[in-house]
Amino acid sequence: MLRILSKASGLRVWIATFALTSGVITPGFAQAAKKKSQTSTPPPAGAVARIQKSGTLKLGYRADARPFSFKDEAGKPAGYSVDLCQSLAGTIKTDLNLPDLQVQWVPVALDEQVGAVQQHQVDILCGATSVTLERRKSVDFSTPIFPGGVGVVTRSDAPTQLRNILAGKAQNYTPTWRAVALNVIREQVFVTLPGTTAEQWIQRRGRQLQVEADVRPVPSYEAGLQSVVSRKANAFFAERAVLLDAVEHNKAYHDLTMIDRQFTYEPLALAIERGDDDFRLLVDRDLSRFYTSPEFTALYTRYFGEPKDETLTFFRWNALPN
Repeated sequence: MLRILSKASGLRVWIATFALTSGVITPGFAQAAKKKSQTSTPPPAGAVARIQKSGTLKLGYRADARPFSFKDEAGKPAGYSVDLCQSLAGTIKTDLNLPDLQVQWVPVALDEQVGAVQQHQVDILCGATSVTLERRKSVDFSTPIFPGGVGVVTRSDAPTQLRNILAGKAQNYTPTWRAVALNVIREQVFVTLPGTTAEQWIQRRGRQLQVEADVRPVPSYEAGLQSVVSRKANAFFAERAVLLDAVEHNKAYHDLTMIDRQFTYEPLALAIERGDDDFRLLVDRDLSRFYTSPEFTALYTRYFGEPKDETLTFFRWNALPN
């Protein structure tokens, strides 16, 4: 009995000690947590909050990606993507009740696109950016604005054999023809824009064919086209719509020809800050409304010609319902 009481007494002493110690330590932890809470950095404001606070919408654009985004003769931003962003600016002005909204156009180089969005130098990128899983690690995208893909341009006097290889006209070739084709590819110089899906496609295709092609980077579309014109390169791989526009509308490239083939199928979209759901919703709502309006068909025709049925279907699929 005495042993039992002794154990019980010891238990009471332990409980009392724990309670006393807890009473001393707990306030310290509470003060530390409170201090940490007071000094922690608040999450960054989204684009909507930034626009409301500053009264300015910052739109990024490429100066060399015609017909999507370029500088016109007056040095002002123009193009299909630019016009879509102009429509968005009008919606933001109305939806956010900002009648004095200022629109600031910010030129962005190819290798600065992602950083410009991440660092809030622009609220949205109005260019010709392909949506990829790798890029979605860094930025988010609007609903698609165009059915893009990789194409290739070469000189009009390029060897027939090279043009046939690029056009894929001999897919059921014999082993002998395959060996000849691979030798032809080895002798060519191809150029492309670094960090693009075109560069990735060429590298992947080279591994599949087990051929090491001479692929060189160029800093811009203009540089790539000029390298083919001046015979420094045999072909230029890039966004097909941009290449086609250059060949059809720029007299400087009248010696070039567009190969009638699309190597990849990938949506182009407007890039915005990753995780900014409120702003993305605003952008997608405006695009969805615009896709179903008569103004959209006129806009598309202005830059790409009369849309085909499959093109209209693409935009119908991507126009989200309310």
